[in-house]
Amino acid sequence: MKRRSHDQGRAALHKRRSVRGAALIEALVGILILSFGILGLVGLQAGMTRAQSVVKHRGDAAYLAAEVVGMMWLDKPNLANYATTPGTACTYQRCADWVGKVSTALPQGQSEIAVTPANGLVSLTLTWSAASEGTHTYVISTVVQ
Repeated sequence: MKRRSHDQGRAALHKRRSVRGAALIEALVGILILSFGILGLVGLQAGMTRAQSVVKHRGDAAYLAAEVVGMMWLDKPNLANYATTPGTACTYQRCADWVGKVSTALPQGQSEIAVTPANGLVSLTLTWSAASEGTHTYVISTVVQ
């Protein structure tokens, strides 16, 4: 009888040792899964930050375009003075101030305004470029009469 209890004790000890190893493996697998989840969340956060930056620049471009069109409506006699091309300075002060805003608000921001004074047709193109986003263009056409 003693022998039997001794064998049972040895079997129980062996079983406990193998269970300890399984628990360690389960813990390591759990940590691995958690690590992949955290890496996924970090990637998602980076993507959301990038998308937010793109949307902000598009919003800024729309605001700047609406601003200059509003100025043109208030300053119809000087409509032809708003014509600009990228890389050239606008000689009309209101236009020059606005071009300065474009270059400040948008990364590598440039503007081009084509004005046809006879019929009041205005075509406005804003272009900006950010390293992580590439080059973007915002175009608007309107008639100022």
